[in-house]
Amino acid sequence: MTPEEYRLLLHIDSPEDLKRLSAEELRAYCDELRRYIVDECSVNPGHLASSLGAVELAAALHYVFDTPADKIVWDVGHQTYAHKIITGRREAFKTKRRLGGISGFPRMSESEYDAFGGGHASVSISAAFGMAKAAELRGEKYRVVAVIGDGSMTGGLAFEGLNNAGASKRTNLLVILNDNNMAIDQATGALKNYLLKISTSVHYNRFKQRLWGILSHTPRLLRLCQKAGNAVKQGLLNKSNLFESLNFRYFGPVDGHNLKELVRTLRALRDIEGPKLLHVMTVKGKGYLPAEHNQPVWHAPGRFNPDTGERISSPGSASRYQDVFGETLVELAERDSRVVGGTPAMPSGCSMNLLMQAMPSRCFDVGIAEGHAVTFSAGLAAAGMVPFCNIYSTFMQRAYDNVIHDVAIQDLPVVMCLDRGGLVGEDGVTHHGVFDMAAFGCVPTLAIAAPMDELELRGMMYTGLQYGHPFMIRYPRGCGEGRMWRGARFETLPVGRGRKLRDGADVALVTVGTVGNAAARAAARAAEEGVSAAHYDLRFAKPLDEELLLEVGAKFRRVVTGEDGALRGGVGEAVAAFFNARGLDVSVRSLGIGDEWVEHGTPAQLYALCGYDEEGILKALLETKQAPVCAE
Repeated sequence: MTPEEYRLLLHIDSPEDLKRLSAEELRAYCDELRRYIVDECSVNPGHLASSLGAVELAAALHYVFDTPADKIVWDVGHQTYAHKIITGRREAFKTKRRLGGISGFPRMSESEYDAFGGGHASVSISAAFGMAKAAELRGEKYRVVAVIGDGSMTGGLAFEGLNNAGASKRTNLLVILNDNNMAIDQATGALKNYLLKISTSVHYNRFKQRLWGILSHTPRLLRLCQKAGNAVKQGLLNKSNLFESLNFRYFGPVDGHNLKELVRTLRALRDIEGPKLLHVMTVKGKGYLPAEHNQPVWHAPGRFNPDTGERISSPGSASRYQDVFGETLVELAERDSRVVGGTPAMPSGCSMNLLMQAMPSRCFDVGIAEGHAVTFSAGLAAAGMVPFCNIYSTFMQRAYDNVIHDVAIQDLPVVMCLDRGGLVGEDGVTHHGVFDMAAFGCVPTLAIAAPMDELELRGMMYTGLQYGHPFMIRYPRGCGEGRMWRGARFETLPVGRGRKLRDGADVALVTVGTVGNAAARAAARAAEEGVSAAHYDLRFAKPLDEELLLEVGAKFRRVVTGEDGALRGGVGEAVAAFFNARGLDVSVRSLGIGDEWVEHGTPAQLYALCGYDEEGILKALLETKQAPVCAE
């Protein structure tokens, strides 16, 4: 960073510094801020396009409001890089998403300017309303703003928050709808079409521009229009405004990249009482042409050349698990007309976009609505289809009730595919998929499969299609083991049956999922150190292979288990409980994620921290070296 390149950015360390800039300097500062985000994300990747689209919005909010006394609640957090840099984290931004560095999302523990943490969508309105109500109850005068994207507005929680907040006419809450017609992929659904109709209303926009020109200088007219707002907008839009129907005063749409208009509008709205919504139109990826032209790819593009826009791919030839899922799903749909796909706004993230392209009538993006995705799938299954419902593991937590009541109790053949199972790396604590096996392991009739590699994922998808009952597959983010899977013959796996991968005499190593690959390498190294470790792959977290475990319990007195998930309620505990219930004298050492929150870092770093990487497993195996472990 040179003084010539970042003439203003280098001198802004807080919102108070920002407020000293003139309107012209604020515009120049935003240009520098955008360039800095691009430069830093090119070498230390993150969520780029969303933050580029919110640069002016973040600057205008901190320019107008008295933060941190006033509270800004950012939904999800993909759009917060400018906010972080403005609020004293310019240098720390270089460490984002790295082990020991700052988070890529808002964190209350990280900064007083992060009024509420965010990682999952649609929470901002509810949280901000709670803060605004607390200020009212405590007699405090701070203002509260919720910033939510149009994609996040499709989530049920957002509507619950609007409904509740709209009933509290005196509570001062400003919701800013950051509308770029995108979630991670293209926005879908009726709300998208409704917002498009509002934003393209020629008569309404012409009236709005004239009205705001008057209102910004005439407070008395502002109050008059507040009283007449519903009638005016209903006449112009030829129907009741959705947000006005929920008792929110609707303002906008305004250009989210026009700083002068944004600042003027926010100042006018700052002191209006009651719940209000400002509709702001932005462009995802704004100011960086590659990101503007391919917004889904540049949502989180990885490393790239900032000058050319060329993305820098990581070395390696193994397929990503998500692509194994996507290509296999297309094959299954070609074979069986009952196969359909559904996902909550993650088609490219989970590669279900491949089925969307091949068979658009049999694939559904339901928006950011995980619970609906599961129950919608249950409805499809009840009517004779076999839906593959793909939801990231961390987001499936939101649909727990739906899985139990709408799928499992009714024993419906929904294949639930949990992408990003286990520690996902740099996205950190809000995105780790560590609870799925523990959370769903207690649900009757539900089978939970966890492949060791790409070929097993393919086989488990085929097995789920044939199974006829609730079936869950959880698999990790990233690349597999390099197994040849394309064109491989489909085979049905016996549900609840594992396999022995390596014989041994001293200790039994029992794993589930991709942690088995590190375990296999550790077992081979243990043999070189004089410890003979047998290795068993359970394949299924539920039901457990009782025959396999009885073999283990009869032969070994020491067992080491490994899983990429929470130990409390996890597979290791289930294995130990199995031995205990049958009176088998077996000592079980379980490796996995303890009763703690795991922050961000590379997956390899986090596996090592949690003690179930290759070295951690080897250490656990070698601890048995001096002890007699084989049964008589």
